[in-house]
Amino acid sequence: MNVKTVLILLILALATILALVCVLLTRGRALSTCQHQPPEQEDTNDSQSLVFADLTPEEMVQVVRYLQGNLGVQLVDASRAKPSDNCIASVDLQVPAKAEVLQFLDGGGARPPREALAVLYFGNQPDPNVTEYVVGPLPMPAYHRDVTVQKYGGKVPYHRRPVTNKEYTDINALIQRELRKAPRFLAVCCESNGTDLAILTTAPRGFKSGDRLTWFVLFHSVAGTGYYLSPVGLEVLVDHGDLRVSRWQLRQVFYNGQYFASTQDLEHAFEDNLVEVIRIEKPQAEAVLGSMRLQSPPGVPGPLQYEPQGPRYSIRLNRVTFQGWSIAFGMNPNSGPRLFDIRYRGERIVYELSLQEALALYGSNCPGGMSTRYLDGSFGIGRFAYELVRGLDCPYTATYVDRHYLAESETPKTNQNSLCIFEHDAALPLRRHFSDSYSFYYGGLRKTVLVIRAVSTLINYDYIWDFMFHSSGAVEVRVHATGYISSSFLHGQGTNYGNRVGPHTLGTMHLHHIHYKVDLDVDGQWNSLETQDMKYEPVKDPWSAQNTIERPYLHRERLEREDEAAFPLNAPMPRYLSFAGPNPNNWGHPRSYRVQITSFAGEHLPTSSPMERSISWGRYQLAVTRRKEEEPTSTSIYNQNDPWTPTVAFADFIDNETITNEDLVAWISVGFLHVPHAEDVPNTVTVGNSVGFFLRPYNYFDKDPSADSPDGVYFSSEQDTGACGANPLACLPPTAACAPHLPPFRYGGFLNL
Repeated sequence: MNVKTVLILLILALATILALVCVLLTRGRALSTCQHQPPEQEDTNDSQSLVFADLTPEEMVQVVRYLQGNLGVQLVDASRAKPSDNCIASVDLQVPAKAEVLQFLDGGGARPPREALAVLYFGNQPDPNVTEYVVGPLPMPAYHRDVTVQKYGGKVPYHRRPVTNKEYTDINALIQRELRKAPRFLAVCCESNGTDLAILTTAPRGFKSGDRLTWFVLFHSVAGTGYYLSPVGLEVLVDHGDLRVSRWQLRQVFYNGQYFASTQDLEHAFEDNLVEVIRIEKPQAEAVLGSMRLQSPPGVPGPLQYEPQGPRYSIRLNRVTFQGWSIAFGMNPNSGPRLFDIRYRGERIVYELSLQEALALYGSNCPGGMSTRYLDGSFGIGRFAYELVRGLDCPYTATYVDRHYLAESETPKTNQNSLCIFEHDAALPLRRHFSDSYSFYYGGLRKTVLVIRAVSTLINYDYIWDFMFHSSGAVEVRVHATGYISSSFLHGQGTNYGNRVGPHTLGTMHLHHIHYKVDLDVDGQWNSLETQDMKYEPVKDPWSAQNTIERPYLHRERLEREDEAAFPLNAPMPRYLSFAGPNPNNWGHPRSYRVQITSFAGEHLPTSSPMERSISWGRYQLAVTRRKEEEPTSTSIYNQNDPWTPTVAFADFIDNETITNEDLVAWISVGFLHVPHAEDVPNTVTVGNSVGFFLRPYNYFDKDPSADSPDGVYFSSEQDTGACGANPLACLPPTAACAPHLPPFRYGGFLNL
C-alpha cells in the first residue's frame, strides 16, 4: 500500500469521525430542545384562590348529612321525590362577600368562612315553597341560615321550582298512558304505538303565575341519531301543577293544525275521517334526517397542535397562570363557567367574569314551538357541561379538568374532563411590520392565547364557552352555538316561521341571547365610565382661509348615572366605552379597560309582553350599575317557570344611582337570530354562529405589554436570518423531532346519563 493510498484512507476516516461527531452533537441539541421546560412560576399564593373554589364532593356530602340531621323534617332523595315530598334540590358554593374576599386577598385579613348554598324543595308542608340555606363552615358544617327572604324579599312560591328528572319521568308515563288511547291513529300516522316516540319539553309552562301546564312535542326516535328533526306532528299539553301526581291531566292535543280535547277525541275524529293524517314512515338509522353517522371513510389526519417542551401554562388547584395572567376558575351548576380574581402582571383587572343566562326564543305555527322561551340556567348550563372529546372539542394535548356537582340527588356527580385549558396558536400575527423604506427589517409576534373552555349540551343545542387571555393584556369572551336545531311539524303557513329542511320538518326561527356579568376592577376597585367617539367640526383651513375642511375630533364624556350607562339593544352606543381607574398612565390618560362587543342580537321580547321583565336584561346590549351584594345575578333559576312574576328582574337594578368613582359592574348581552336552513342538517356549524366581547387595555399601560413577550421575532437585512441566534424562527426545525407522547384516547362522557 503506497503512501498516497494511506493518506486517502486517513482523510476518509477523519471525515467519517467528524460526521459522526456532528450527528451526535446535533442529536444532543435536538434532545435538549425537546426537554420539558416547566413554565415560570408566577408570584402568587395558590391557596388563596381556594376562596373561590367549587365545592368538593366530600364537602357536598357533609352538607347533605348536616341538612338531613338538622332541619327537623324528612328529606327524600330528589331522584325519587314526588312533588309532595321535601328534598335537597342542589348544593353549590356560596361565594363570600367581595369586601371579605378583598380584605383576605389584599389586606391580610382572615380567610372568609367556606360556606355552601343549599336549595330545598318543601312540598310536604302546609305552605309548600322553595327555601335557600347558607350552610357552614366547611368542611364540617355547624350552622345554617335561611337567606331566601334576604335574597328575594319573600319565600319562593313552590310552582316556580325547576322541573326535576323525576317529574319528567312521571309526565312521560302519563303521556304514554294517554297515547294508548289512540292506537289506530298512531299506527297510521307514525307507524308507532307511542313507546318509541321521543318527548321534548317546552317552557315556560302556561300563561300566568301559578300555572304548570307544559306543551310536549313528539318525535320519531332512532337510536344513535338526533330526534329533533323528526317531528310526527303530535303535541300534547299536560297540567302537572297538582302536588299529587295522580291528579295530573292531559288538557289538549294538537295534530297537524287541529286541536283536540284528548287523545281519545283524536282517535274518534280519526275514525270518523275528520283528521287529515300525514303518514310518516318510521325512519331507518342509515337514512334518518340529521344522522351524524360517518358518510365517508376517515381521511388523512389533519394538523396537530402540541407544545414541544410541554405546556407553558401552570395549573395549581383552581388557578391557572400563563405569561403574566392569573385566573381562578370554576363552574356554577346552573349558570355555567365563572372566573374570579383575573390578574395581569400582578394587578387585578376583573374580580368576577361569569355567564349569567342563555335564552333561546322560538317562533312556529305549532303550540310547542310558538310558546318556547328556554332560559337554560333553570335546566343547568354547568350541570350539563359533559366530558369533552380530546382532539376535537379541545386540542388533544390540552389539560382536562373534572367538575363536580350535586343536583337532584343526595350523591355528588362528576363530569370528568369537562373543562379544558390550553394554549392556542391562532396562526395569525398578533402584530407585525415589514419595513421597506429607510431601513429594512421585519418585526412581529405570533398570536397565541390561553383558552379556558367548556361545552354545555342543553337539550338540542351545544354551546361552546370560551374565555381567552391574550399577551396584549386583552380578555376575549366568545360563545359558539352548534348542535341540532329544534323543529316543528311542517303544516299550513309554516314557512312564515322558518325554512323547510326535510319532508315534514320546519326548521323554526329562533334567537339566542347570552348574558354575562363582568365586575371590572381597573387600577383598583373604584372606577368611572368614560365614552369616546368621533365627531366632525367644520373649520377654515389654517393655511387657506377661503377653504373649509371637516375635521374629525374626539368627543369625550364621563357618564355620571346608571340611566346614562344603560344602552338599549340596537340603539347607538359610543364606540369607545371604558372603565377608568383613578390614576393616569405616564402620558396623563386614565388607566382604563375598554368594553368592545361583537353581537347581532335583535329584540328579545316586546316590553309589552307579560313575561318580558323576567328577561329584562335582554333590553340592553350593555348596562353598567353599581355593584351590590344583593344583586349578585341578573336572573334566577325560578324565572323560567314563573316569568310573569319574576323572582329577579334585572330592570330593577337600574335605578339611576351615581357611577362615578364606584365599584361598577358591566352587564353584557350578546346574541344573534338563527333562521334554520338546509345547511343546518345534519346539525348547525359553528362558522358564523359566534358572538362575544373583548376587554381591552386602553391607556392602562404605557405601551403594548406584548412588546416584552419572549415570543417576539425581529431581524434586519444585515443579519443571517437562518441563524438560530438571530432569528427564533430558525430554531424551529429541530423541534419537529419533539413529537409528543400522546395519551391513549378514552371517553367516559356517557357514564352520568
